[in-house]
Amino acid sequence: MSQCKNVPLYKSICPRCTRISLTNLACLLRAVGGVRWNSSFKSAPLLTAAPVRALIDEHISIKGRFLPPHSPITVCAQMQSDEGDLWEAFAHYNTNADGSVNLTRDHSVGGSYLGCEPMGLFWGLQPAPGSREGLRLRKKNVETPYVMLLSLLEGHVSPSERKITPLAAVTTERWYMAPDVRRTEIRQDGVVGTLFLPPGPGPFPGVLDLWGMGGGLVEYRAALFASRGYASFSLAYLGHKDLPGPLNRVNVGDAYFKSAYHILQDHRQVVADRIGIIGLSFGVYLSLRIATRVGVKPSCLVCVNGPVGSTTKLADADGRTENFENEQTHWRFDDQGRVSFKQMSLPANLCPESKVKLEDLPCPLMYIVGEDDLSASSTENANLIEQTLRAAGKSQLFTRLSYPGAGHLIEPPYTPNSRVSLWSFKPRKLYTLWGGHPAPHAAAQQDAWKKILDFMDSHLRR
Repeated sequence: MSQCKNVPLYKSICPRCTRISLTNLACLLRAVGGVRWNSSFKSAPLLTAAPVRALIDEHISIKGRFLPPHSPITVCAQMQSDEGDLWEAFAHYNTNADGSVNLTRDHSVGGSYLGCEPMGLFWGLQPAPGSREGLRLRKKNVETPYVMLLSLLEGHVSPSERKITPLAAVTTERWYMAPDVRRTEIRQDGVVGTLFLPPGPGPFPGVLDLWGMGGGLVEYRAALFASRGYASFSLAYLGHKDLPGPLNRVNVGDAYFKSAYHILQDHRQVVADRIGIIGLSFGVYLSLRIATRVGVKPSCLVCVNGPVGSTTKLADADGRTENFENEQTHWRFDDQGRVSFKQMSLPANLCPESKVKLEDLPCPLMYIVGEDDLSASSTENANLIEQTLRAAGKSQLFTRLSYPGAGHLIEPPYTPNSRVSLWSFKPRKLYTLWGGHPAPHAAAQQDAWKKILDFMDSHLRR
């Protein structure tokens, strides 16, 4: 939100237009730790959040006090994304007999979510009315936090009613990087990525982090792994300016991924024989391929909603692909023109020569299924992995987590789910379906993250 030219930076309300600046109010609140407004009650209303600075996967306790008893109030959350878009969530509560509300204990009766959802204001965030279409919340700069403005409003209202004066407010900071986590850009032997190291001398177990065909370099999950004690290497493999073009296909092969693995493995602060790989979507195929044919031996794999082979024709035996958009036979469009890629990843529709020899899997595998995934045929791929490993006498290697109502993008806890988001601008604007319903998807993310960390601990910290 831009600064009004009529108001100095240290003020939050312009005397001419009476417009509240979210950015400046958040700065003011961080300086004083919260604000109480004047009230006719003995004590002014107070809103607290503890801790006010936390990692993105940590629980925040939100409480309101000194409010009228048995009265309707609204708790609202607002923040700006790294791109400058306003995201918000709100929930309606009724205060208790003592004039308090506690989000860990009390039930929302309306708004962005219903029921007792202590972190609903975080996973329930959605673009504010009037925002750009097809937004998805993704942290671009992990060295800065999300700054969340939490406020108490009188009555059961919507934050879109901008003229409402808050009864009380407080800000929280949500971080992917813990203090003293070290971030290093890697441009070595043609490999493009970012390495995150936990505080201390190490050595640490390692994680190679692979995302999907959206491309680019996605760092926030790797930063969070480092905050939890893992040397984490987020790897780009398409759609990045420092990689061979064109941007809409994979132009690196098996040797690239082997080099990336060795960069992590050979680091002096990494335990060489305790490295796992995590992949989402197309990153699942790459994780399986690396583990079975590239000549490295990971200690475990975590695969989230992805295929056992390439959804795009291979350009060579080394794993490079053709243009992703050349083959649209299995694309499916809904009545609003939004595309689902789910059919592309049915095992029968995968590029035959790319299918991984699952019977060669050398390490434990956790496969996570979102049962409402609209972008990948995750259940069918999980079934194939399970059946193949059973036939090979390796069923003990396979663990499946399956979540009803969860979509494709199972991310760290409390990440807002985007059921639909913008996929591409050219040659036409295209929106893709990810699936997932807010509350069950949020529950899946919280449970899966804990189990991912437990799984990695058991295989990488033995």
